[in-house]
Amino acid sequence: MIMRHRSHWLAAVSLAALSLPASGASAETMAEAIAMAYASNPTLQAQRAQLRALDENWYQARAGYRPTLSVSGRATWTETTIPGTRPLADVESNSGSAVLSLTQPVYSGGRVASAVSAAEADSLSGREGLRRVEAQVLGQVIQSYVDVRRDQEALRIRQTNVAVLQRQLDESRARFEVGEITRTDVAQSEARLAAAVALLNSAQATLATSRAGYEAVVGQAPGDLAPEPPIGALLPASVEQAWDLAESGSPVVRAAEYAEQASRARIAGARAEQMPTVALQGQLGYSGLVSPLHTDAYSRALSGSAVVTVPIFSGGQTLSRIRAATERNTVDRLGVENARRTVRQTITQSWSALQAARSNIEATEKQVRAARIAAEGVVQEQRVGLRTTIDVLNAEQELRAAELSQVSARRDEYVAAAGVLGQVGRLQVGYLVPEVPRYDPAANFRNLRVTWGWTPWEVPISGVDGILVPKPAVIPDRPVPAAPSPAPASAPETPAPAE
Repeated sequence: MIMRHRSHWLAAVSLAALSLPASGASAETMAEAIAMAYASNPTLQAQRAQLRALDENWYQARAGYRPTLSVSGRATWTETTIPGTRPLADVESNSGSAVLSLTQPVYSGGRVASAVSAAEADSLSGREGLRRVEAQVLGQVIQSYVDVRRDQEALRIRQTNVAVLQRQLDESRARFEVGEITRTDVAQSEARLAAAVALLNSAQATLATSRAGYEAVVGQAPGDLAPEPPIGALLPASVEQAWDLAESGSPVVRAAEYAEQASRARIAGARAEQMPTVALQGQLGYSGLVSPLHTDAYSRALSGSAVVTVPIFSGGQTLSRIRAATERNTVDRLGVENARRTVRQTITQSWSALQAARSNIEATEKQVRAARIAAEGVVQEQRVGLRTTIDVLNAEQELRAAELSQVSARRDEYVAAAGVLGQVGRLQVGYLVPEVPRYDPAANFRNLRVTWGWTPWEVPISGVDGILVPKPAVIPDRPVPAAPSPAPASAPETPAPAE
């Protein structure tokens, strides 16, 4: 049943991915890449399965409120030899018994309630772990997508450079034939062209590597990639606002807070070992001869009892467990603060990288414009004898370096923006691609509440048993917008790169 529902869900996600709008007739969009990875990425699928397995711990702990029923049977044959008789006397006997036992816990002193609370907090922490893995996977999708586009554009620039240098070499050879330049000028053009060809080969290898990384995370090789969509509307306005959003939205911080709640519940569980327990027991038994079998001659025993167990002395083990649980909770409380500081540091780093990349975009745009004007001017001046061949080659090299720097700056800005979104908890499919149906991490947990083994009287029993046990406090989620409003966060889009 679960596999059938999961297959329907995956089919719905795939259909939604195929129906998302693309910017070109055959261009593959980032929305499609995210939807495909969200539906099929093995790392994300494994984390979802791990969360479902973690939910079972809550079900197993909840079973402590429910009755246990067991049946046991025994058949015995005995042969007794009596010494001192001639001949020896042998006495044979046999017997059989069957016992049906029922035990219903009434009060565990808080042991079961503590285990249930801890398991629920663990499940909530596991959901944040799933959000963290989802952010990592989507971050990999975004990075691999922009890496492919960057390397495609870099390859186009390298191809253009080779073509320009080839024309320069042809021109140098022609001018050498008529005696306008020396053999040195021709050799310089040949050397620059050979270096450009080597760089072109490296660019092709780099693009192949990026395409392989894209295929590994998305599940298929990239085609003609459309320009990445703007994500500036999702970014906080300042680093201070990013810190504030991370306090309640970062999956790392939230997971640490739920882990602290789980260890706090386990302190109550350790203290509950000092409390008495109450249980109701009932037994129904039959016994008699197995051979010859006469069921009407079997004796029947029916008993019922209320068992109260009061721990008195455990050799100090209970107190030791309380101290150990308290120290583990101290570790988890400090872990929350450590998670906050780590996230704050990472946000600061990502925000600084984002601001630097934005500044680099502006600087490289000016650099490209100036280098292009300079290259065109040097070529014109060479034709009238004011510049040498090496001046033209240097100008072309500076122009290509500026263009490559501009492409890298745009890529770095987008990746840094995605990093900020990941730290504040907004690098999720609900923010990036609202059209894709989302996986509900709480659905499996809800299904376990009333399933096989559930009894109606466990509700009042759990209420009494959990009076002194802290319950997990669910951290409210920030609402996910229906659709992000477009607001460019990067420089103007680059031309469509060549394959």
